[in-house]
Amino acid sequence: MTRLLVSVRSVEEALLADEAGADLIDLKEPQAGALGGLPHARVREIVSALRARGSRREISATIGDWPMGELPAILAQVDAVADCGVDYVKVGIDKEAGAAAVLSALAACGRRVVPVFIADRGLDAARIEQACAGPFPALMLDTADKLAGSLFDCLEREALHGFVERCRRSGRLAGLAGALRMGHLPLLRELAPDFAGFRSAVCDGARTGALDAQRLQALHAQLCGAPAG
Repeated sequence: MTRLLVSVRSVEEALLADEAGADLIDLKEPQAGALGGLPHARVREIVSALRARGSRREISATIGDWPMGELPAILAQVDAVADCGVDYVKVGIDKEAGAAAVLSALAACGRRVVPVFIADRGLDAARIEQACAGPFPALMLDTADKLAGSLFDCLEREALHGFVERCRRSGRLAGLAGALRMGHLPLLRELAPDFAGFRSAVCDGARTGALDAQRLQALHAQLCGAPAG
């Protein structure tokens, strides 16, 4: 069954997502880009608030959008975010020179990193193979330009299916995200990734707006096949 990942940027949004049944709570700042990072103090605050209320949801957080050539900064951000107490650290991997070196360094860093492949310019099969051979618990696809369409506008269904199956064969979880909407649920059910990430579909207006509890509950019920509880 595909699990629901919801991106949040505050304690209030995190608690709302927890109550609405999100399976994974992802910490990011939508106003700062596709994988915009939150201040580390706020990441710690959100993690503390969720744990204080007894939530057992898994928590991920992004490090921000970094060029592949900034390897020392990427690794420093991974350490800083991981030390905030999250379960997973998400790092964007773009089709740039230096991506192979970034993946190698992330594989050796000792943190629970989830590489997020940015799909706007297509997928780099060699880098996905490299990640599948690494110690990463999951791999994910996302898009950078949320106004240009969804993940399904960037990649053919066959490419998405191949990504999910390649992750499965390697024993990694597969996640899909990128301006996904309620109308994409039939395609997601067909592809059956391990988790699907949403922000735009559960906001009141643009993805930079506030989360809407009713939309969250409806999405959880339809994606996961049962009412949120």
